[in-house]
Amino acid sequence: MQINLIRHFQTQGNRVHQYVGRTDEPLAQCEENRKLLQRTYPQAQIIAASPMKRCVQTAEWIYGRAPDILCPQLREMDFGLFEGKTYEELKTNPSYQRWLESNGTLPFPEGEDVRDFIDRCKSGFEQLVNRLLQEQYTTVAVVVHGGTIMAILSEFSSPKSSFYDWQVKNGAGYRCRIDETTWKDGEQKLMEIQRL
Repeated sequence: MQINLIRHFQTQGNRVHQYVGRTDEPLAQCEENRKLLQRTYPQAQIIAASPMKRCVQTAEWIYGRAPDILCPQLREMDFGLFEGKTYEELKTNPSYQRWLESNGTLPFPEGEDVRDFIDRCKSGFEQLVNRLLQEQYTTVAVVVHGGTIMAILSEFSSPKSSFYDWQVKNGAGYRCRIDETTWKDGEQKLMEIQRL
């Protein structure tokens, strides 16, 4: 099965470099998004997505229809007190400085712990893949968030790479392959990972 992990197009918050996690922003009507629509995206028999507006809309813009499956566990991280703020707004905040000094490993104040977020995404992705394999799909689009893609690939890539190695721009993503036999035998990994 081929899985295409696609990061949603730009929101206004993305355009101004805000931390956009739990905020359910729609896509921005902007030139960057119009350019992304000119790209060729892989075909998919079935589309799965985070239930957040920006992912649902991206699926609709690319594929001309709503996602077939919504996956709440694949929504973006909750950035807590950093939500909706930019680096410039946060750079003198002592909590933000501590978070940066930890290389992003500390929990977001009043938000989500990175490890909890990765575990949530891992569980949601496993459930999704198991369902897709059972229903015998061969080409899938999964429209989610940058952090979600980072979490999935940090857990399922082979050889493993760290969370921050998998950063991806809006509208970009990765094409991956899953071997049904090895996945069902408990060797759950993504193979042949290539940038879209």
